[in-house]
Amino acid sequence: MTATAAHSETLIARISTDRAAAHRIADALADSLDPETSAISLFESGPSWVVEVAYHDAAARSLITSVVTDTAGAAGDITFSTIGTRDWVAASLEGLKPVRAGRIVVHGAHDRAQIRSNEIGIEIEAALAFGTGHHGTTRGCLLALETLRKAAGSTRRWHVLDVGTGTGVLAFAAAKLMRVHVLGSDIDPLAVAVARENARLNGVGSLVEMVTAAGVDATVIRRRRYDLIFANILEAPLRRMSAPLTRLLARRGRLILSGLLAAQAPGVIAAYRRQGLVLQSKVTLDGWVTLVMRRGRA
Repeated sequence: MTATAAHSETLIARISTDRAAAHRIADALADSLDPETSAISLFESGPSWVVEVAYHDAAARSLITSVVTDTAGAAGDITFSTIGTRDWVAASLEGLKPVRAGRIVVHGAHDRAQIRSNEIGIEIEAALAFGTGHHGTTRGCLLALETLRKAAGSTRRWHVLDVGTGTGVLAFAAAKLMRVHVLGSDIDPLAVAVARENARLNGVGSLVEMVTAAGVDATVIRRRRYDLIFANILEAPLRRMSAPLTRLLARRGRLILSGLLAAQAPGVIAAYRRQGLVLQSKVTLDGWVTLVMRRGRA
C-alpha cells in the first residue's frame, strides 16, 4: 500500500476517526482515487483509527476532502502534510519490538541479536510502506503461511505472488520458509526500490523479484499461475480483484487475503465464491481477519 513516486515529495492526508468511519472512508477513497498515483493505509492508533493517503498530485487534495466530508462529515478530522523522498525511505522500526508469527520473526537491525537459531528472521528498516509485521493483517498472513507450509509437504516447485508487497515482509517470509521464487509487486517505484534493498539485506535477492505494477494485469505477473498469492490490501480492491486473482491461481493454489475486519470478511468470501473458490481457513488477530481461499466445493 504505497504511492507512485513520480516526484521528490510525497503528499500525505491523515484522517483520524472511529473504526466504522475509518473503514467507510478507506473504501470510498479506494473507489475514488487513482491507484496509479495514490495509496491508502488503515490502522489503529491509540483510541482512534487512522486512514492515511499517500499521493503526488496536489489536485487530489480537494477530492480527498470531499470524499471524507461526504462519507463521515465532521467525524473525519483531516490533516495534510508533505514528506520528502529521503524521509520516506529512512523511516525505520526503531523503538518497535520484534514480532513473532510462528517461527517467523520480523525485526529491526537493533534487535538482530534476539533472533534464535531456530527462527526465521526478517529484518525490515523502512517502515512507512505498509507491512512491518506489527499489524494484525501482516501477522495473520505470516501465520497462515506457516500453516500452509506445514500442510503442503514439498513446496519445492511453488511459485508465489505478493500483490502490494510494500516493504516485502510476506515475500521474504515465503522465500525464506520455502526457498522458492517469489514475485512481489507494488504500484510505487520507491517502495519497489526499498523492497529490493530489503531483499538483499535478508539474503533472498536471488529468490525475490520485485516489479512496479498496478493491479495484476502486467505481463510479468500474468506469465504464469501461482501456487500461493498474498493480497494484504483493503476490502474494496479485494472485491474488485476477485476475478483476476482467481485466474492467476494454480489448480491447487491458495489465496491469502487480508486487510479486513470481521464484519467485512463475509462479503469478500462471497466475492471469491462467485469465482469458484471456497474458504479453507481464517485467522483473526486484533480484530483483523486473514482468509485462506482455495478452489473446490463448499
